[in-house]
Amino acid sequence: MPQTTNTILMIRPISFRMNEQTAVNNYFQEELNIKNAEINAKAQQEFDELVAKLQAVGINVIIEEDDKLNDTPDSVFPNNWVSFHNNGDVAKYPMFAENRRRERRDEIFIRLEKEGFRIENIVDYTSAEHEEIFLEGTGSVILDRDNRKAYCALSARADEELFIEFCEDFEYSPIIFTAYQTVENERLPIYHTNVMMCLAETFAVVCLDAIDDKKERKNLIKHLKQDGKEIISISEAQMHQFAGNMLQLKGKDEQLYLIMSTAAHKSLTPNQVTILEKYGPIISSSLETIEKCGGGSARCMIAEVFLPRVN
Repeated sequence: MPQTTNTILMIRPISFRMNEQTAVNNYFQEELNIKNAEINAKAQQEFDELVAKLQAVGINVIIEEDDKLNDTPDSVFPNNWVSFHNNGDVAKYPMFAENRRRERRDEIFIRLEKEGFRIENIVDYTSAEHEEIFLEGTGSVILDRDNRKAYCALSARADEELFIEFCEDFEYSPIIFTAYQTVENERLPIYHTNVMMCLAETFAVVCLDAIDDKKERKNLIKHLKQDGKEIISISEAQMHQFAGNMLQLKGKDEQLYLIMSTAAHKSLTPNQVTILEKYGPIISSSLETIEKCGGGSARCMIAEVFLPRVN
């Protein structure tokens, strides 16, 4: 099973702003003292610049425009509502914020089929929302597709039972822990696993300091080492610059690239950069507005497409 793909889905924002419904437990979000229209324009510019950099190295970016009628401030983060798998399965996920549920658009599946991909089966977990149970896609769940392991930091947006159900359905072994960040001197759960951990083909970037329980931390390290991953540990301060929110993708000629924001890149030490560049070039792009208002970064903006192509 490949861990990396060269095809991704990205949603160009049209109503981007700070989402008051997600700010209650996403402590990465900040208020910006500028008008929403200006925030959206900046987010669109950041989006376009990142897309151009990805396309320049041969990454296949399928871009869908957001629908203004939906009023979906976080639509730029599609990886939370959908994941695409190499057996032709698509998973749709239950979302914590009510206004994020409108991001789920089945016409995107029609678009992927037009692009030559085959969808066999849609596994829909969204009815869990009626019971206030959530699991926000590859924000909550980090997939080691090659070793069939799934990592999940439990939070208000990542329910343990639903995560285990997902693992049974998709045949992954669950690795469960809780990751925390310090907010006004209090340890609170991090809202998404993918802000503190990135899993690539042969390495993992992880904020081990966020896992307060020693047993859980040891277990995570054990699994990563078992699978031959080099562990690059980042600090909590680096995590707050979105250094955990990276994604490895394939460009032309199967070249591997590591995608991250400028803030994440700048937060890394020279030694960390040297280690990461062993595995392929870094592509970084400024995502300042998206990070501040949205509380997510480069990895959150990308839904990887692993679907099989129609023969």
